[in-house]
Amino acid sequence: MAKDVTRAKLDENRLFPLEPAARAFAADLYGTVRDLPIVSPHGHTDPRWFAENEAFPDPAQLFVTPDHYVFRMLFSQGVSLDALGVPHADGTRVETDGRKIWRVFAENFHLLRGTPSRMWLDHSFQEVFGLEGRLSAETADHFYDHIADCLARPEYRPRALFERFGIEAIATTESPLDDLRWHRMIRESGWSGKVVTAYRPDPVVDPEFEGFAANVALLGELAGTDATTWDGYLEAHRIRRAFFKGFGATSSDHGHASARTENLPRSEAVALFEKALKGSCTAEEADAFRGHMLTEMARMSLDDGLVLQIHPGARRNHSAPMLAEFGRDKGFDIPGRTDYVAALKPLLDAVGLEPGLSIILFTLDETVYARELAPLAGVYPSLKLGPAWWFNDSPEGMRRFREATTETAGFYNTVGFNDDTRAFCSIPARHDVARRVDCAFLATLVGTGRLAEDEAFEVAQDLAYRLVKQAYKL
Repeated sequence: MAKDVTRAKLDENRLFPLEPAARAFAADLYGTVRDLPIVSPHGHTDPRWFAENEAFPDPAQLFVTPDHYVFRMLFSQGVSLDALGVPHADGTRVETDGRKIWRVFAENFHLLRGTPSRMWLDHSFQEVFGLEGRLSAETADHFYDHIADCLARPEYRPRALFERFGIEAIATTESPLDDLRWHRMIRESGWSGKVVTAYRPDPVVDPEFEGFAANVALLGELAGTDATTWDGYLEAHRIRRAFFKGFGATSSDHGHASARTENLPRSEAVALFEKALKGSCTAEEADAFRGHMLTEMARMSLDDGLVLQIHPGARRNHSAPMLAEFGRDKGFDIPGRTDYVAALKPLLDAVGLEPGLSIILFTLDETVYARELAPLAGVYPSLKLGPAWWFNDSPEGMRRFREATTETAGFYNTVGFNDDTRAFCSIPARHDVARRVDCAFLATLVGTGRLAEDEAFEVAQDLAYRLVKQAYKL
């Protein structure tokens, strides 16, 4: 058993077609994009890592406790979040011993079989840390000791890994209430790595977000304006967006429950805003206000050039008890049905044909790829399709995305790939999977006579590198 585990190694042809000619051509395509720089325009890595450039604490805090892809699967099989060191809502942790957490993780590693998380982890263990064996209860301490030893070395500090991974640019995501101190520290350090922020205004545009009124008041304080008036509120957003642009932001990021947009008369918008500040909005009114603010954000994008990202459809924090005990982002966000055609119409009628506006649409609802998203992006100049994302950022999810959208939206109304991760060491693994899947898809098009070979090589470069830089103005 141990001998076989030692020999376990990544398959160089993983994710390529089974048919020999297509497999060989996919490998040729992949060879031209494998080592292209990584542009990561939408994610959740901590800018503090790059600002302080301190060693990661231990293997468990690098791979387990920050990664909801990992701990949600283990939790589904009865492993407690406490045993995995996941912090409670107040920041306290029951288990703090990294080795104990790692052993629980290793004992249950088989639960990840067949998942993209397993591919990302295996890639990270082999390509980042030089471990070719398979993690298990028997190899847990060996893996832990080896990774811990690596993390103590300068070449495994965050900035060194950033450079080793070939990251050209990475965007973090911050609230308008963030002072961006870590981004300021990065800038003042003189380090050349490009780490930019993105404007995520959910806490101050969602009346149902906890502490909404207090958040709006703080927004005004930071902007130096009275944000409790409608005009002052909009101006505060403009001021904070400009502040974020000063730290490299090229996009705003909006994670609403639905894709609903509204273009309300001023009087109705003001009335909703006043009710929101009082905490007296109904659920319908809160949704209408969020929808109107998407249109207001699109108007601001016309002025300041920020790309507008809309990623609806997550029924967030589905478990009320888990939200109360552990807080947000603990694996209980669940996809839901999402409408785009009717939902986006008010925004698109208002500004959708304006030159220079760029809106990137994401979804967790695969049923709308061919029916709604691809036709919309295939005609509105302002719309682009974000990649298969979150629950769909898997080999099969990426393949389904290409198959469902390419015929109507083409390649050039999509924006390449983004990793959307908090798990730093998974970034090269995730991009590697995307590049392999895209090369497999292109090889199939060539093999079935729908694309010329020279075009496939060009498109492979576009999907891996050029489209993301263009779409996100990076």
